[in-house]
Amino acid sequence: MANRLVISLAVLLAIIGASRATDFEVGGDAGWVVPPAGQAGTYNEWASKNRFLLGDSVHFKYKKDSVMVVTEEEYDKCASTHPIFFSNNGDTEVRLDHPGLFYFISGVTGHCQRGQKMAIKVIGPDAPPPRPPRRHRAHHTPAAPLLPSHSLAPLLPSRRRFCRLFFVVFNLA
Repeated sequence: MANRLVISLAVLLAIIGASRATDFEVGGDAGWVVPPAGQAGTYNEWASKNRFLLGDSVHFKYKKDSVMVVTEEEYDKCASTHPIFFSNNGDTEVRLDHPGLFYFISGVTGHCQRGQKMAIKVIGPDAPPPRPPRRHRAHHTPAAPLLPSHSLAPLLPSRRRFCRLFFVVFNLA
């Protein structure tokens, strides 16, 4: 019986730890700013290196600027008269509350055209695990962990399945 308890607690802790949402700081220490000349893809490069899960959030810090969530068409045009979401308070958090694509642009004239824009793909709970990155044979760099800790959630059972498993392990069903 004690063995079952230890196993059940380990599984519970793994699920709780994996189900925590992550708060991503857009732009790191620099924040949400116009990228330097010639680096217009800075934010999309950063986004492509992260795995955004349902329930995560992105945090924007900025001065004399704004953040807008827009449609794909508005993102491509770098303009929106009726954004889905708008904030200009300098400290904006956007919760990624549905799977799919989120499009962000600066609302300040000219900033988006200079690269202050970002598209994020949010993964839902039924998404397959990510593919390992391709390795180039020309030069080898030490491998980084393939999965950040928060990306294990799709690999673990749902809370409903966990409860069923918990009851079966303790013969409560």
